[in-house]
Amino acid sequence: MLTIIYLLASITFIIGLKMLSHPAKARRGNLIAAAGMAAAIVGTIFLFKDSEGNALHNYLWIFGGLLIGGIGGTVVARKVKMTAMPEMVSMFNGMGGACAALISVVEFGHLMNGLQSVPGLTAIDTTFQAGLRQHLLIIVAGLVIGSISFAGSMVAWAKLNGKIRDFIFAGQHIFNIVLLLVIFFIALYLVGWLPVSGVSLFYVILGLSLLYGVFFVMPIGGADMPVVISLLNSFTGVAAACAGFLYNNKAMLTGGILVGAAGTLLTILMCKAMNRSLLNVLIGSFGAGHKNAAGTPEQGAYKEISLSDAAMVMNYAHKIIIVPGYGLAVAQAQHTCHELEKLLESKGVEVTYAIHPVAGRMPGHMNVLLAEADVSYDKLQEMEQANNEFPSTDVVLILGANDVVNPAAKNDPSSPIYGMPILDVGLAKTVIVNKRSMKPGYAGIENALFFEPKTSMLFGDAKKVLQDLISELKEL
Repeated sequence: MLTIIYLLASITFIIGLKMLSHPAKARRGNLIAAAGMAAAIVGTIFLFKDSEGNALHNYLWIFGGLLIGGIGGTVVARKVKMTAMPEMVSMFNGMGGACAALISVVEFGHLMNGLQSVPGLTAIDTTFQAGLRQHLLIIVAGLVIGSISFAGSMVAWAKLNGKIRDFIFAGQHIFNIVLLLVIFFIALYLVGWLPVSGVSLFYVILGLSLLYGVFFVMPIGGADMPVVISLLNSFTGVAAACAGFLYNNKAMLTGGILVGAAGTLLTILMCKAMNRSLLNVLIGSFGAGHKNAAGTPEQGAYKEISLSDAAMVMNYAHKIIIVPGYGLAVAQAQHTCHELEKLLESKGVEVTYAIHPVAGRMPGHMNVLLAEADVSYDKLQEMEQANNEFPSTDVVLILGANDVVNPAAKNDPSSPIYGMPILDVGLAKTVIVNKRSMKPGYAGIENALFFEPKTSMLFGDAKKVLQDLISELKEL
């Protein structure tokens, strides 16, 4: 019966993941996958039996943990702001990695206790048992991957939350490679020979893996954080799959493989969209160490546009493309933006949105933001489609986006973002940029777009500016 439940749960995971590919079905897909997970949890609690036929008995701890985690997760999820969604994703992902690592710690303890209880069996004798080595290999793999995912996700959370900054020192990438090789060889020694000092080595691997997770993420620049979050998510999936192997749990195995595969594919697609390899992302430190110093000369004079002039230009436009960025999320202006869209359409203006693959702080951040405001998915244009539309566009309204529209990626070989595909907003007739100030974006790179003749700056909080634009447009 439990096997059937696991099979059905696995099917719901696959169906749910497929439905997540479209915003109109995403909510329902999420609920279907959650229902499958709930069934797998309940089935495991009441139907699971070990090899000796013993059922679970520590129900107080089990239901206590479920209650605390369920209430805590619900409260956090309901209260989190859209701007804090990337941090929450990083934290939850880190918790998944921590769980996988803790499972490895517990199972290693069980393995050692089991070996000690066998009369006449020494640690050296066990090296000839392929089954034992395979079991230990899965334990160590789950420990290393889960620990790296946990530590890296916590650093990503702190960086996104502004608690820590990018940190890099001379030779750090070499240090990271050496540290990873040390972890690999110690793990190989532990699994292959299982020395008497195996317990100590196991915890050495744990400590070094946590250290590597920290130094792995610390030097990666801010603009690469969406890719890093996606990569760490795939790590957590692989670690969960290792736990599925340990317990012969089909649902956990399937879920982990799906998360790992989906995260890996998303990481590859995002790297492709940025025209960079994953290795370049991990060692390139894009956005780190390139912060503009105070007093850096500006590239020229920028011009401002008043609210009334901006409303006038938009009122008489035939086609407008809105480019959302993190500034829109900070101001929680997605609903107001949708109101502006509907008002413009009532005046006969065609309005669409241009979405860059790495806009925001996590994969799909802008898609989620606009979906929350009930913006039609059909109005969201991917980068290639939008770039074909810009030459025939009257007005581009940029709301808080910065690095993804920076022409330095195409024109300045010395720029750290050179080669990254961008939204070619400069091809439109008029560009209006809404920002709070002239400060550089998350990558810390000055944007030459702001000084181009077609560009006008509209300073202020995105929500307040959009509300004022709506008022001005209603009077025209």
